[in-house]
Formats: sequence, structure tokens, C-alpha cells
Amino acid sequence: MNDDKTVAPNRGTTGVADHMAKSTEHASLWASSTVTQLLDGQDDPPKYGSTAWRRLSSDNPRKVAATVMAAEMWRKYGDEEALLTWFRDASRSRDFLASRRTIAELDALAKPKPPRPVQAATGWPPVAIPGRPGWRRHLVDGQQVDMPDNAQENRA
Repeated sequence: MNDDKTVAPNRGTTGVADHMAKSTEHASLWASSTVTQLLDGQDDPPKYGSTAWRRLSSDNPRKVAATVMAAEMWRKYGDEEALLTWFRDASRSRDFLASRRTIAELDALAKPKPPRPVQAATGWPPVAIPGRPGWRRHLVDGQQVDMPDNAQENRA
């Protein structure tokens, strides 16, 4: 065991959350500052990837500003199409409450169904009978016959 190692105190997740907030804040401030400097006295940039954006030269400050703005939007909100899909799904009309099942209907569906009787089948071994330990149900000449476990041995 190495005694030279020092153990950092457990600081929980607050430090991680603070660090993440500060790094996010730093990126946001940098992007805002960069766009402000690039657009000093110019019109708003065209949307990133649009025809107007593609027509701008690669060293045009409006093209660079649009690119930084698009990157910042991606960092904040992720994929635009996924975001729009989420909005569409969140705003789609839902079924009326009156068309849904009532509590009474749901309760009726939740009631246990009666158990099926135990039946022996052709080609299968005898079936243990619930509640009667040591007894099995056999199929003998097409009839369901209950016999103790040792009764089949005695018949042979």
C-alpha cells in the first residue's frame, strides 16, 4: 500500500454540476462575443446552409457568424429535426378522455379469470393435481382419471 497518495474529499456532484454550468456558460459567452464582433455594423447572417449562406465567400464574416450561430444552436438544442419531431408529437391531438376506458371497465379487466381445469393430454405424462399432493390426472381410454402416484405402477 502506498501511503504517499492523498485522497481527495468526497465533494458530491455539486462540483461536477458547477463545472458543467461554467463550461456551458463559457461556450455561450464565447459564441455571443464572436458573433457580435463578426457582425459589427452588418446585417444578420443568412441561415446556415441556405442558398444565401452558400453564395457568401468563405472569408465573409456573415458566413462565419452563421456557422458559429448554428454550432451554438446545435450545442444548446441538438438536432433540429429531432426537436421539430418532438414538438409535433407533443402538440398532436390526443384521444378524448371520454373515449378512454372507465375505471369500472379497467377494474373488470383486472379481475382474475377463473382457473382452467387440469387436463391430461394424449402423449404427455400425467399432470399433478393442485391441492391434492401425491395425485396425478391421467388420460385413460379418453377419460380423465385421478390416481395416486403409486397407482399407475400397480396397474402395470
